[in-house]
Amino acid sequence: MKLAAFLAPFALLAAPVACLAQHAAPPAAAEAEAPPVVVVDPIVVATYPHDSEAFTQGLLWHDGALYESTGREGQSQVRRVTLDTGAVEASSALPAEQFGEGMTLWGDTLVSLTWLDKVVHRWDLATLAPLGTQDFPFEGWGLTGDGTHLIASDGSSTLRFLDPETLEVARELEVTLNGRAVDQLNELEYVDGLIVANVWHTGFLLFIDPASGAVRQLADLRPLVEANLGDDPDAVLNGVAWDAEGGRLFVTGKLWPRLYEIQLEEREGAEVVAR
Repeated sequence: MKLAAFLAPFALLAAPVACLAQHAAPPAAAEAEAPPVVVVDPIVVATYPHDSEAFTQGLLWHDGALYESTGREGQSQVRRVTLDTGAVEASSALPAEQFGEGMTLWGDTLVSLTWLDKVVHRWDLATLAPLGTQDFPFEGWGLTGDGTHLIASDGSSTLRFLDPETLEVARELEVTLNGRAVDQLNELEYVDGLIVANVWHTGFLLFIDPASGAVRQLADLRPLVEANLGDDPDAVLNGVAWDAEGGRLFVTGKLWPRLYEIQLEEREGAEVVAR
């Protein structure tokens, strides 16, 4: 799908910028009365090296290390990575015909998706040894967890809450920005009670209310994308990790040579308004 097919014009008061929406029905009254979407900008706290050949699909922080899943057939891996150097400490490869996608932690296992292969992998956290696979009837894009369920995206505006063991769907959640559905939801992370999703090929992170699906905050990371895009249109934002203990937010992208620790600062006077 071309970018123009899923980007629609929005206006940001006091700071015009093209934002995100779907062609959809007008917002429901309840959504129209919801608190305005807060627009935030990144402040780079630290910059770290990142494997510029890693087609990053999932990223998480646990016990002093980054864990990363990568994509593309014949290149898909799960990895443990040293933050300061970007060095790969350990890795395991997916079958060569599979395209790896998002990943999250459940207990002492990593759970990773595949794109069109309809397979979910489980890996031993300590060794990254494969523990088995499960059938999965949806496209795999992003994956995170809220402590009770796994939460998966499939490129649509729908997030699915899954039983962590059986992968059965417990409920579905439509994500909306000012009442309009937003699709192309990709990498996911759970941060301070909100679901964070990057929107593929846009440079935006959405902070989503897990009860209503409404976007509460929009982070404009396009300056970081522009600094890392180079000549490859696939080098998009796609990697979000949250260090809950340290209060640190990390972001990177596919084929990016850098990984960033960022803080988010509210853009003064900015409010997302549908046009």
